[in-house]
Amino acid sequence: MDRRNAFLSLPGVSPEEIAYLQPLTANFSDNEFRDFMAIYSGKRKKAQDILLFTLLGFIGIAGIQRFVVNQIAMGVIYFLTIGFCYIGTIVDLINHKSITEEHNQRMAQEAAVLVGRTF
Repeated sequence: MDRRNAFLSLPGVSPEEIAYLQPLTANFSDNEFRDFMAIYSGKRKKAQDILLFTLLGFIGIAGIQRFVVNQIAMGVIYFLTIGFCYIGTIVDLINHKSITEEHNQRMAQEAAVLVGRTF
């Protein structure tokens, strides 16, 4: 199985994400890699989706982007403070790619643990 093509088949994948996944999965057997990809592809998020959810914060649902990336406490705080009076929402608009990247790295580590690789 060509692993680079497998990574490229992920919708919205970035070069940084591929650079993180390649060393993480380098020692996986083919079965472990297939299982990893099945788990990871279901848990990862696209930066465009996080951007869209952040934009929704301006029309009344502040913090939904934080709920989507499993940051429940921050989501509640954003919701109750209207995105820190929109300042936090604006910061998240600027940083949506790094928010997505951090989430995807956590999900990759979680998927690796689920296929039996500990780090």
